[in-house]
Amino acid sequence: QVQLVESGGGLVQPGGSLRLSCVASGSIFSLVAMGWYRQAPGNQLELVATITRFGTPNYANSVKGRFTISRDNAKNTVYLQMTSLKPEDTAVYYCKWLAGEGYWGQGTQVTVSS
Repeated sequence: QVQLVESGGGLVQPGGSLRLSCVASGSIFSLVAMGWYRQAPGNQLELVATITRFGTPNYANSVKGRFTISRDNAKNTVYLQMTSLKPEDTAVYYCKWLAGEGYWGQGTQVTVSS
């Protein structure tokens, strides 16, 4: 079974930046696409970004140009660099293993507020 552990969330002012990290267990991380999702209170789960095993990213329109997804296969880690943060980016952010059963991390809270 795969375990995913996110970190890097917190409170940030509008216009600020945060970098989320997600460390995965298992030896086949480099062969698997990964994704970041988010869920704000009262809202449905929303896809934020994905990255293929080759490193090709894809973004939701709402974050395009502000967020960057990347991966370091040597560290079994996927990152989400978030810049120009807005209050509407406030949510719990989850990483997901996009293969097999589709494993999820426990989530990390991001709050954008002045």
